[in-house]
Amino acid sequence: MRGWIGFLLIGLFLSGCGSSANVEQEREALMRLDREWAASVKDLDKFLSFYAPDASVYPPGMPVTTGEGPIREALSQMFSSPGFSLEFSPTKAEVSASGDVGYTAGTYQATVNGVTEKGKYVEIWKKQPDGQWKVAEDIFNADSGGAPPASHVMVAPGALAWGDPPPSLPPGSKIAVISGDPSKPGPFVARAQVPAGYKIAPHWHPGDENLTVLSGTIAVGMGDAWDDSKLQTLGPGGYVGIPAEMRHFFLAKTASTFQVHGIGPLVVNYVNPADDPSKK
Repeated sequence: MRGWIGFLLIGLFLSGCGSSANVEQEREALMRLDREWAASVKDLDKFLSFYAPDASVYPPGMPVTTGEGPIREALSQMFSSPGFSLEFSPTKAEVSASGDVGYTAGTYQATVNGVTEKGKYVEIWKKQPDGQWKVAEDIFNADSGGAPPASHVMVAPGALAWGDPPPSLPPGSKIAVISGDPSKPGPFVARAQVPAGYKIAPHWHPGDENLTVLSGTIAVGMGDAWDDSKLQTLGPGGYVGIPAEMRHFFLAKTASTFQVHGIGPLVVNYVNPADDPSKK
């Protein structure tokens, strides 16, 4: 990724051609715009207005998001997360000789669902037909990933510490973290106990989800809306792997215990924000 970004930026600025521009003036304009963008984080519509219609966002460890609709959907979920905050500040800006392509680079700090991440970013700006600068490529990554386990992990069933689920999941279940921390970057393993009839409305996760049934019977369906006909039943030993951002829903047909593993943070984004228990 770093090499790709470097070649992209070098290519953009070595290929600058056409009429010359006041590069210093345009550089100052980009720094000012980036600061204005950072000040708009509490207004989603204004924040989105800084993107070009065909812009792409490159979040770490997740698929690229391109276009007004998909970017709005992704950011709406993030901005509405409990305790969400975002701060970023440019440290430099460069503009091509032609004055129609530039980039800003800086640092950021974001908090989502209680997890705070610090990192750096590069934003590629392009002048639009009306002469306005808009963000065409938004690329960022964390300063560090999750720390690897200090040693092996071995947990007896009786040693599991069961507790209430996070606010983003319906009440009534119990969660036990076996390894890692699902709320932070890095590998994790967790178990859940749910009563018969327990449901999770259509939702999705930024990363892959791997679920193994240990006891009881569950059903999982794929889609943006609840549809009983799409539920597929799994009993003890059954497994389902759900790719990042795939919409799905869950039903416990009987009291069940299952194990989930993946790469954190494990964030639950509901297709319909009204289904989010943390907002009720």
